[in-house]
This record gives sequence, C-alpha cells and structure tokens, in this order.
Amino acid sequence: MPQSAQILSEAPVPAAKPKPAGRVLSLPVARPPLGPVLSRLAVEAAARVIPPLIVLALLLLAWQLLCASPSSNLPSPLKVLDDTWDFIIDPFYDNGGVDKGAFWQIATSLSRVAVGFALASVVGVALGVLIGQSVWAMRGLDPIFQVLRTIPPLAWLPISLAGFQQAEPSAIFVIFITSIWPIVINTAVGVRNIPQDYRNVASVLRLSPWEVFTKITLPATVPYIFTGLRIGIGLSWLAIIAAEMLIGGVGIGFFIWDAWNSSRISDIIVALVYVGLVGFVLDRLIGFAGALVARGTSA
Repeated sequence: MPQSAQILSEAPVPAAKPKPAGRVLSLPVARPPLGPVLSRLAVEAAARVIPPLIVLALLLLAWQLLCASPSSNLPSPLKVLDDTWDFIIDPFYDNGGVDKGAFWQIATSLSRVAVGFALASVVGVALGVLIGQSVWAMRGLDPIFQVLRTIPPLAWLPISLAGFQQAEPSAIFVIFITSIWPIVINTAVGVRNIPQDYRNVASVLRLSPWEVFTKITLPATVPYIFTGLRIGIGLSWLAIIAAEMLIGGVGIGFFIWDAWNSSRISDIIVALVYVGLVGFVLDRLIGFAGALVARGTSA
C-alpha cells in the first residue's frame, strides 16, 4: 500500500457536527370571518323576533280601530298608555298601605308563589317517587289525588282561611294544593317508566336507597319531573292572582280587583300584561333549570 494511502486511512475521521434543531412552526388556525357569523346570528334572531312583533302590531292595530270610538266600553291602546303612563314609568313608588308600584305588587305575589311552589315541589316529587315505586301506594293514593286535583283553586280558599285564620298562609296553601298535582303525577309516570334493566343493575350492585334515587331514579325521571314543575309553576301563578283578589292586601291580584272596584280599566289591562310576562319568564326559568339539571345528571 502506498504511504500516502496508509496515512489517509489512519487519519481520524472528524465527528459530524450536530445539526441545529429545527424550529416547529405553528400555523395560524383559520378562523371564520366575524362578519358572516354576526350576520347569521342576526338572521336567526330576526326570524324569532320579527314574526311575534308583526302579530303583536296587528293585534294592537285591530284593538285601536275597534276601541277608538268614544262609546267603546274598553279603552284603546293609546288611551291605556295615556292613563297608566305614570304607573308604568315609576314601578317603585310606595305611598304606604296598598298604594304601591307594580314592582312591589309583583314582588309580593312572587314571594308567596316561591314559598308555596317550593313546598309543592318537595312534597310532590317525594309522593311521586313513592307512588311510582310502590304498587300499594299507587292503588291507595292515586284515586284520591285524581279527585282532589279537579277541585278549583278558589274552592280551597274558604277551607284554608277557616284553618289558618290568616290571609298569608291561606294564600300559600292555595298555591301548594293547586300546583302539587301535576308534579306528583308526572314524577310517578317517570318513575314507572324507568327501564327494568336499570333496576336489575341496582339490585346486582346492591345500591342503597339513596344511591338508587341519586344515580338511577333522579337522572331517569328529570324530564318528567320538570314537565310537572313547569305545569305547576303556571298553576301557582294563576292561583295566587285569583286568591289575592279575595284575601286583599298588597299583591298584583288584589291590585287588579281594586282597580276594577275603582273603574280603572286601563290599570287592569296593564296589570294583565305584567301577569302574562311574569308567567312567561317563570316558565322559561323552570325550563332552563330543567335543561341544566338534565345535562348534569347525564354527564
């Protein structure tokens, strides 16, 4: 081997220099333009809002045309607005006694509804679970409940006044006894419709009664329970308006009756609008709560 070739073969091979680590480039996430998103939301909102507004405008126009005559027994919308403008723009006034603004009238009625409906919810769900799980309880209680639920709300008021001797607990009792029946019936139906496989699993796992209620009964019956609650809250609001007309004091129901006795028809119309709006909000609140509970129990 030539000497030059031997020298080259014995020369150390230089180590390869490490390549610099390449930087990871993050590509920007393509986001949809804000304009089309806002346009789509605006179109969806308009599709929900515009039709009711059109119908409301047509109804107000028909009302105005029919009641614009001086000989009409009912005031026109413009007349109602003119008569009750001070009452509408100042709902927080308080002149003492029953002379209070719309806020205090509605708040008093809602406080009674809150107590009576809360009691009806607790007792109604408990009775519904009992009737749904026990055949003997269903046979003994269901016929009695079916009879009691057909009694009109105001028919309970004399009995409650005789028993409690006070207007406030009597009104709460009327709310309770009126709103409890749909809660009981819907809860019982939900419990009876629980699949038998769920019950078999609970038996195999030897779950306690509380675990059966929280892990099986409640999640399976949430839609039924809140259907009863939505019906119950509507009946509660109807019952308190009717009861307050007779028990007197502060409350939107007595405000309507007092306005009738004073021939303030415009005040009655405005109060009815408030009653309808509050009832709508209550129904939506119970529905929203039901959606949240159903989502939580299914997670």
